[in-house]
Amino acid sequence: MNIPIKLNHEYNLKIIDMNHLGQGFGKIDNFAIFVDNAITGDEVKVKIKLLKKSYAVAEIVKIIKPSEHRVLPKCHIADRCGGCQLQSMDYSEQLRLKTDRVKNDLIRIGELDKVEVKPTFGMKQITRYRNKAQYPVALDNGKVKIGFYQRGSHQIIDTDKCLIQHTINDKVVDIIREFINKYNIKPYNQRTNTGIIRHILTKVSFRTGDLMIVIITKGDKLPYKDELIKMCTKLPNVKSIVQNINNKRSNVILGEKCKTLYGEDKITDYIGHLKFKISPLSFFQVNPMQTEVLYQKALEYADLKGDETVFDLYCGIGTISLFLAKSAKKVYGVEIVKEAIKDAKENAELNKITNVEFYAGEAEELFPKFYKQGITADVVMLDPPRKGCEESVLETIVNMKPKKVVYVSCNPATLARDLKYLVAKGYKVGEVQPVDMFGFSVHVESVAVLNR
Repeated sequence: MNIPIKLNHEYNLKIIDMNHLGQGFGKIDNFAIFVDNAITGDEVKVKIKLLKKSYAVAEIVKIIKPSEHRVLPKCHIADRCGGCQLQSMDYSEQLRLKTDRVKNDLIRIGELDKVEVKPTFGMKQITRYRNKAQYPVALDNGKVKIGFYQRGSHQIIDTDKCLIQHTINDKVVDIIREFINKYNIKPYNQRTNTGIIRHILTKVSFRTGDLMIVIITKGDKLPYKDELIKMCTKLPNVKSIVQNINNKRSNVILGEKCKTLYGEDKITDYIGHLKFKISPLSFFQVNPMQTEVLYQKALEYADLKGDETVFDLYCGIGTISLFLAKSAKKVYGVEIVKEAIKDAKENAELNKITNVEFYAGEAEELFPKFYKQGITADVVMLDPPRKGCEESVLETIVNMKPKKVVYVSCNPATLARDLKYLVAKGYKVGEVQPVDMFGFSVHVESVAVLNR
């Protein structure tokens, strides 16, 4: 195949679509070109910065004619920061893009072209909606950088505020930056495996205001802890300051060991009327308002009458399990993170829910064991990580034959793959409802219902 373009040359390009990374997509003589910070409908002059045999990646030199959906980004680093890919796109178009992404993956990967995909449920509040932030820390030419990774790299974009995070996080970053500079605390350097502070993690409850600050360090050493506590507790509602120790030379953010430096080891939050205790290592949905929308749809799809047995696989701290337990006879929750299962059991006691049991272990191991022991389900709830379900989980569902499967997914591609497997084995997809949990990003949550 003759490549019709050259590296470092400039070309005019019409953006006809977008990919799952949020890059604009166009063609020159049927050759694919992906463009950072371009959106569907843009006409742009681009410069080719990466050239492969079957595609190229380009950067915008000039916007010749902007898309009718292009808007001025609310954040001054939106064109560089990897956190938001869609700040240049109006919100209604973001929702359409996410709906289309789910549809396209179901057709392309799942071969499910007749499944009804509902329009994406949008957010009422599209800024300052996140209750959790993870900030990498580094030293660059003698300057402390705290922020987010640049798109497609591990270079940190220094920031003093983030418009999708809770406002308190801006103040936390200011304090940690001041602490590091004042006491000459060395940020971690992954290349040399030296330094102390790797990341800052915050969790905040929109309902109670409870704030947890987690300092992630390379080892046990964290100098001037008392001074750090004094500085952080000037902020309102600081309920917990925790040191997390991660001595692995990897990109994994959190280590397994935590030490509570101040206050409690957990904070309290709510989803609907249910109360939850959240620890540093526990997963909790990052958008509290949309989480209620997502879970209500999952409950609607489960359509429980009160006499059902339900399995909630990948249950985390028991958020969906406890919602299900209110309407089911019995719920079994399974989660690989032991700390999350401890939280789940505590949350069941906290909410006085007794018809639920939680088990720590891999779903692909425990779920088949339950089935072999004769424990079956009328409804199976799935909420796996981005990689989707292991085949042993899907195989056990097929053998167990629950009348209904409700699948909550953060990745349309693996959702489509897993639905394809279940449909081939006798299940039918009722419908899929995308829910926008991550405004300004390309990510989309979905919930699907399957009937046997």
